[in-house]
Amino acid sequence: MDLHLLRSSPAVRFPRRRPFPTPPRRRFFAVSSIFPLSDEKAKYRKEMEAAVEVVERACSLCVDVQRSLFSDKGRILEKNDQTPVTVADFGVQALVSLELGKLFPSIPLVAEEDSSYIRAKNLVDPIVSAVCDKTSLDENSISHADVLEAIDRGVNNAFGTKPATYWILDPIDGTRGFVKGSNALYVVGLSLVVDGKIMLGVMGCPNWLVDTSYRSTNDVQGHQNSSLGLGIIMAAHVGCGTWTKRLRCMLDSSTKISSDWTRCLVDGCCLVQKARFCTPDSQPWESLPLSVFYKATINNDDIGDNEIRLVPGCCGSLCKYLMVASGRASVFILRHETAAKAWDHASGMICVHEAGGKVTDWEGSELDLAADQDKRRTIYLAAGVLVTNGNIHHEIVEMISSSSTVV
Repeated sequence: MDLHLLRSSPAVRFPRRRPFPTPPRRRFFAVSSIFPLSDEKAKYRKEMEAAVEVVERACSLCVDVQRSLFSDKGRILEKNDQTPVTVADFGVQALVSLELGKLFPSIPLVAEEDSSYIRAKNLVDPIVSAVCDKTSLDENSISHADVLEAIDRGVNNAFGTKPATYWILDPIDGTRGFVKGSNALYVVGLSLVVDGKIMLGVMGCPNWLVDTSYRSTNDVQGHQNSSLGLGIIMAAHVGCGTWTKRLRCMLDSSTKISSDWTRCLVDGCCLVQKARFCTPDSQPWESLPLSVFYKATINNDDIGDNEIRLVPGCCGSLCKYLMVASGRASVFILRHETAAKAWDHASGMICVHEAGGKVTDWEGSELDLAADQDKRRTIYLAAGVLVTNGNIHHEIVEMISSSSTVV
């Protein structure tokens, strides 16, 4: 797709929030299993409940497909850019599109995939099968044409300059991790944008290690025990905070585990050198501007005067937003030359914000999801994205600005 820089419009806005105090040692507290939204604040309660349910179904689809992934080589595909894409990737987009299209037919969907590859390779059958297994709709009424149309619904949009309401979906963020198998992290991300504001976001992560005592991504990704300790869904509604609970598909039916929602907050770190940093796998620390001031180490015990702690990498951007929103990391920093895809950031942005954090570009400006007025697929940036707990955000922006002048 040819992308054109269109006339800028107001950036994605959030209501002003009071800064969170330093959170207690335990960053989570349990509430009712019913999603904790007050009627006064939760204008999009119906949409939130639907988004949580469909992400739950999508994660279940991913788990089932991944379990069969390595016994069926035909389930692993590659796009032209060599990014691995699976039946789960296309299946999630079709499933979410069908479910939301039924409930909210007037709200368009902006999503990553189109059906051209699977049409050309005659790979529709396994996708239809995966969707029919998880849909709440009558599976006998879902045809191959319905699934293909549902996938393409995510790319066939033209919004123009008028304010718009639309869903943004990343079917699987972290597909490289998904096809690795094991317990590598990947995320299904869904958000709702209304008139330039992100109103809600939901992220499902089947391989997330629930025990909050684990602090590093190595712990999360290297956990090899049963699925009883894995899987969360994180959800945020503007003005209502960020919450998590266990994913249904990762719970053993014979084991009683609480399905309560728990509030989560970013960490309380106030010093850059004490912060835990996430960076993209493809961008070594030395390629990022803060490397002028600090060396990076993954050593959790001894941090030198000119070192910062680097959380070992996990695949995908949304996984790292999840790390910051949950308090397992303090900062996520990545470089983009001029643009990023909306689905790589939208659901993570509101989850971090509602957990008390902050998201901007490297110059400190809010990310503008409406600048791509026609398709709403692209975010135009000043060099990169900075995601923090809020406490150290301004200081890091200043360090990035001054890094080019440091010899």
